[in-house]
This record gives sequence, C-alpha cells and structure tokens, in this order.
Amino acid sequence: MSAEAAAGRPLLSIRDLRTYFHTSDGIARSVDGVSFDIFPGETLAVVGESGCGKSVTAFTIMGLVPVPPGRVEGGEILLGDRDLLKLPESAMRDVRGNDISMVFQEPMTSLNPILTIGRQISEAILRHKDVTKVEARRLSIEMLSRVGIPSPERRADEYPHQLSGGMKQRAMIAMALVCRPRLLIADEPTTALDVTIQSQILDLLNDLREEFEMSVLLITHDLGVVAEVADRVIVMYAGKVVESAGVVDLFERPGHPYTRALFRSLPSLEHRGEALQVIPGNVPNPLDFPSGCRFRTRCPIARPECATTDPQLIEAAPRHLVACPFSSDGGDAQ
Repeated sequence: MSAEAAAGRPLLSIRDLRTYFHTSDGIARSVDGVSFDIFPGETLAVVGESGCGKSVTAFTIMGLVPVPPGRVEGGEILLGDRDLLKLPESAMRDVRGNDISMVFQEPMTSLNPILTIGRQISEAILRHKDVTKVEARRLSIEMLSRVGIPSPERRADEYPHQLSGGMKQRAMIAMALVCRPRLLIADEPTTALDVTIQSQILDLLNDLREEFEMSVLLITHDLGVVAEVADRVIVMYAGKVVESAGVVDLFERPGHPYTRALFRSLPSLEHRGEALQVIPGNVPNPLDFPSGCRFRTRCPIARPECATTDPQLIEAAPRHLVACPFSSDGGDAQ
C-alpha cells in the first residue's frame, strides 16, 4: 500500500511518546519523544540496533510495560479516537488480541508450556468472541491450518515442546490473528529461525496481512527483512526516531548518518572479500544519553554544535524526514 496508505486516515497515531524506567541508578529514557503513524493495510518497519527503544515502543502500545519500574511519562497513542494511554486495564484487555495483537520475539518463552496449543488459541477466542468451547476449538484448528501447520487437529492437542521452532512461531501467529485484529505487532518474528524458515514466516505474514486487510508494525534489526516486506520505515536510535521514509526512498537515499552507517555495515557482492565496516562504539546507555544529538559520539560528520542542539525531524524530501541538519554532508549511502 503506502504513499501514506493512499493519504488516508492513520489507523494508529503515536505522538511524543515517552516511556521511562525508574531504577536505583537513575531514570532510563528508553522511549523519549517518539512520534509516527501506521496507516491501514501497510507494513511499517521499525529498525535500529538493540537498545534503541524499538521493543519498548511496542510494549507501550500494548500496555505491557511493567509498572514499576516502567512509567509512561507522556504522549498519546491514538487508535481511531481513543487514546490507549487513558484506557483502564479492563478496556485494554479488550483491545489486546481484538484490535491489536503482538507476536513476541521468542515463542519458546511466550507460549505456556503446560497448556496445549489449541487451548491457548481457544482462550484468545473465548476472551473476545461469544462462541462455545467447541466452536473455539474449531476456529483454532482452522487458524492453525491457515498458518501452514500440517495435521492441525493433532497439533492442537500437542504442547509447545512438541513443536519445532518454526511451528511454534506459526502457532504464535495463529494465536495473534485468530480474532482478526486491525494491527499486528511483530517483534523480531524471525530471530531464532534458520534462513529458510525465516523466509516462509515473512511470506506468511505478508499473505495474512493482505487476506485480513490489516496493518503490520514490524520490529527488526535486519534490513534484508525490511527490503522484503515493508512499505515504510522508521529508524530509531537511543529512544528517538532519526529517520522516516518509504522503503524504496530509504534504501536509495538514506539521509541520517546512522542510517547510512547501518547500510555500510551490511555485506554486499560489490565489496566481497573486504572487511565489513562497523559503527564505532555502542548505543549509549539510556541512563546517561549524551547532550545534543545522541549519535554524535559515533558520527563521522559530527560538528561542535551537535553537542548543544537536539536535532528535530525535518523534511529532507517529500515524505522523507531526517533528524540531522547536516545530512546532506554525509556522502554516498553505501
């Protein structure tokens, strides 16, 4: 879809979201002023290194940030006209699984080891739909079949340890989609899988997105995955969005020095046999972000003023936002 989902109204709008963790060592500003939209029918990818705030953003949308130590300090998460941050927990339980579902990063720890796969999917159905247990089981088996699990009647009566890693992930997707949510959040859905199974899972998610006419928020650090399935991309660094663009535009003309560094760190046939370029240093500790631009300590084009000015997103090209006033000085993308 995209071109801002045919210029339609956003399905989900996040405005100036701030999620902090209050620890004995100080306040960790894991998500610190994040804003973006997700439009109907599109796949929006969120990329960045570990520790950039991607998963915390997703958990905040779902209302699953542990309190304490976590706390949403400000912002809005608008699903239509409803601000999810203002809903009581009872109302959020109705939203989870029904309007928004999430596929978690590690299915081995996300599935209940003492309940059968079929029962876990049925529980989601019974929570949101007015159906009998018999009907819930039928729908569970139907969904297991839809996500490509062979012999779904038998698999519904098996436990998570009896399934392979790929089948566990398919079962998680079945559980997330059985109530036909409008938005699916997929947090690193292919992390622990081999490359063949990764491709199958990505194809499955794309097919189901089209069939169910839903949106997907895909959280990943893998730019290859982004190229394969995303319509638009936001790049996060140290709790902030540093770049936002359509996927083709981002790959052809990455603007932020951090995005360019991510692309330079990828293996390519053009540079076969050469050592991969690495981004020096590490993502800063959210307890102690540097002043000004948070990427400046690792940035090849940093200037003195980067230490005193917090860069804001500016339109570098139509529908392409970059949080760097010096991005045009960064050289080639690759």
